[in-house]
Order: sequence, then C-alpha cells, then structure tokens
Amino acid sequence: MIETEHRLVFRFTDHGDEGVPFAEPPGLAFAARATSSFPGAFPPATVEEMDDFLAERGTAWPDRDAFLECMLPQQWSDNRAEKAILIDGSVLANAPFRPAIDALRERPARRQIDRRFVFIDPAPGMRFDFYGTPQEKPGFFQTIIGALSELPREQPIRDNLEAISARSDRIERMLAIVAEIRAEVETQVEALFGYTLWLDYPTPKRLASWRRRAQVAAAAKAGYGHTAYGLLKVDGAIDRISRLLYTIGDRHGPERLREIREAVTHAVQSRGADRFGATQSNGASPQTLEFLRAHDLGFRIRRLRLLARRLTEIDLPSSHTELLPMREAIYESLAAYLELKRSDTFADLRGAVRDMTDDAGPILDLLAERMQLKALDQATDARLSDGFSTLSKDLRRPMLLAHLGFPFFDIATLPLLQGEGMDEFDPIRVDRISPEDACAIRTGGAAATLKGIQFNSFGAFFSRAYRENDYLWGRLHGVDRLIDIVLSALPFEDRLADDRVAAIKRGAFHAILDEEETRLTLIPGLLADLREEIG
Repeated sequence: MIETEHRLVFRFTDHGDEGVPFAEPPGLAFAARATSSFPGAFPPATVEEMDDFLAERGTAWPDRDAFLECMLPQQWSDNRAEKAILIDGSVLANAPFRPAIDALRERPARRQIDRRFVFIDPAPGMRFDFYGTPQEKPGFFQTIIGALSELPREQPIRDNLEAISARSDRIERMLAIVAEIRAEVETQVEALFGYTLWLDYPTPKRLASWRRRAQVAAAAKAGYGHTAYGLLKVDGAIDRISRLLYTIGDRHGPERLREIREAVTHAVQSRGADRFGATQSNGASPQTLEFLRAHDLGFRIRRLRLLARRLTEIDLPSSHTELLPMREAIYESLAAYLELKRSDTFADLRGAVRDMTDDAGPILDLLAERMQLKALDQATDARLSDGFSTLSKDLRRPMLLAHLGFPFFDIATLPLLQGEGMDEFDPIRVDRISPEDACAIRTGGAAATLKGIQFNSFGAFFSRAYRENDYLWGRLHGVDRLIDIVLSALPFEDRLADDRVAAIKRGAFHAILDEEETRLTLIPGLLADLREEIG
C-alpha cells in the first residue's frame, strides 16, 4: 500500500543561538504566502511565483535549493518542487498540535523551568454555518462545502491535550515514587560505602568508581527485574538513534522510520548488545555495556535531571549561595549532553543516512565517534567533583546520595517513563490564549470583542477597521493571559493579591494603547472606550 502525505510542516529555528538568523527572508515570505492561501480567498502559492517575484525585485535567495530540498523533500527528489501547489494548511489541520509536541524533542530544558504548552484559539466554539437551522437537513451543495471546508479544519485537539496530560501524569507519579523510596535508597547507598563516602574527597576518579559500584549493586538488588530494565534502556537508545537518523534524513514517512528502526535494531542484536541476565558478568554482556556507554544518552540526562531536582529541593535562602557552584556544574554538564539531542548537531550526516543499507553498524559507529559520551562523562565527573568539593558536609550528603542512588531510582521508575523524550522530570502545563479566557477588560468572549468572526470568519478581509479592532484586542487578550500564565508559576504561598494583579494588567493595557494609538487611526472610538473600561 502506498500512502501520500499532503500535509507539510515548514520548520524554522535559531535554537536560541545569539547572532544566528532565524531564516532567510525569502523562505519566511514563501511560508507566509503558502499558509495564507485559503481556498476561495487567495490563489494557491507556488515556487515559480516566488522566483518571479524575487527576480522582479532583484532580491537573492541564497539557500533556495537547500530550503526546497528540506521543506519539499518528496517533490524535490522528483524534480517537481517548482510545480508544487500549496494552500493554507488549516484545510487539513487547523490546530497543528502534533508538530508542536514533536518539537519538544528539539527544545530540551537547560535550566530549571516551568514547562508550558501555550496555544492560541481566537474563536473557540465558532464554526462555519453551512448547515442552516437545526431542523433543516443540509442539501447537496451544503454537504459538499461543509465536508471540504469545515470538518477537516475543526478536528478536536482533545487527543493531543490528553497525550500531554498523560505524559505529565506519568512524570508526577514518577516523582512521587522517587520521594517514597528515597529513604530506602539512601540506606542502601550508605550501607554500600559506609563512612568512607563522607571522609574521602570526591575526586573525578572516585566519583566514577563509586558510580560503577552503585550500578552493580543496584543491578544485583533488582534481580530479574534488571533484565527488563536493561532491555528498556537498549530499546530507548535504539528509538532515539532511529528518530535522529529519520529526522536528519531526506525521506520521511512511517515506512521510512520503520525501515531505519529495523536496521538499527538488527545491528544492535547482531553485535550481541542486547543481552542481560544473571548469567552475564555485571548483569550484561560486554557488548551491551559498550553499546550503552557509547549511545545511552537518556541515562546521562536523567541522572543529571534527578540531581538538579534534588538540589532544588534542598535549596533554601540560607544555602543558595553555597549551592551555586554545584548548580552551575550540573547545568553546564547537562547542556553538553542536551546538545546531542538536537538533530541539527548531526545535520551533516544526511548523506550517510541516505546511503545507509540494511547494515546500520557503520552509522552506529559514526554516531558513537561523534558523540564521544565517554569523554563527556569524564568532563562531567570533573565538574561535579569541583561542585561537591564546595559543599559543606550537610549539603554534600543529600547530593552524593542522589547521584550515587540514581541507578536504584532509575530501575524503579524507567518502566513508568518508557517512551521517547521521557528524560525530563518536569510536567507540562497546558494554557490557552483566547477571548473566552481573557476577561479582565470585557466579558463575552469573541462575540463581544472581535469583528473578523463575521461573514464566516472572513469579516476582517473586507474592512481595515475590523482588522485594527481585532489586532488591538489580540494584543490585549494576549497580555492578559500571559500575565495569568506567568503568575500561575509562583508557589501558592507567594501568589499575588487580586488588586496587585489588576494593577499590573492595567499598566500593561495602557502601555499597549499608548503604543498603538497613533497607528490605529480607524478605531478612535474603541480606543476611548477601552481607556474608560480599563480605568
């Protein structure tokens, strides 16, 4: 069976790197032109149209071919990218949550964060009214128009939100388990090392030796459960590698991802790198241990995440300054590992992925050589050793116990967190920016504030005043909700009083009106009304 994928996602990012351009202007203009070409309102977008426009203006597009090969890979490979016809993506998916959720893999947190998934819904509950009154049956043309124009655009996002909620629930349960078993794990670690743990200076060499000893002890304590845990780790590494190769490759689709994963899995199995059990020395075969040392990026990230969370738990105002070097050591080390999660770190391997055969062994070796995880581990041990050395005994104790107790915690919690991208311990909160939720100025939602919802959401196409109205309300609703979202990150005991929140919002509202008053010349009445309503 052959399936054709009609949806295209244009991705732009500077990855937060200062001085790196977000994208070339022609690429951004082309994407904007394509996503605004709603059928019936604007003609479809084509590459030829953009080429003619740039030629007329004398504007260069240096990365044109690279842009088209990346954004239109199937059309480019068939030498028909210039003939591609593009229309507004909302015809197929008006709420493209899946690409946004997938993008989380490329945005790992390098600092302690409050992770939010924020989406904009300007007119929730509004739909094209093609069907007449509830008692009226739709006719032939009404049914066709409704099927083509309404149903695909208005598919619910509930499934996506439930997926985020389920992920956050698993993380919350994992954190509860960690807290519940902490005392027992710390007892195991202290029994393993005795008083030498607190008397010896934690040099990089000692840290590495202590960590290996703790991992062997955790495997022995886990018994046959360690085999299941080890197989999960190998499977997680295979999944990460497969998705990385798929992302940097130039062929996309479920079948291609399955091909890559089968090739990687076969390479791992043929090397004997998936063998665990009591009959194996240290609980796993030498080939398995070597594979994990070279490729198990998630294990390293989870360990540092747990250490960072433990530091946050013991960080009090009286100890904050003393913990700063430890915090810097943790997050500097974490940043180096997280860089290896970014697909563009390996973008130059696209040719190798394209040429990959059923034997994925050579590209596994190439990735291991590029990542140099063993060297990163040594650098991490050096940083952590320096961080531990700055701590008093009372603060060093819980941090060392968390670091060395990680194998025990990981064996207990990884089955709960199984799945790609589950190496963060911070739940994701979902927030909506919508007129229905932004009520600080005026209640009534979209019907009481927006003009563009008229004429089946095409009202603003025909009136500059309507566009000015909706633009201004969009800014006001946005700042209203953003203030709510930021303040909701505060601990409950630090929440601001209602009158203080109202004062902050009033200041922000008036700042927007002051900035926009000279620009929005067709809605003076609205501006005056808003100043009176805001107070």
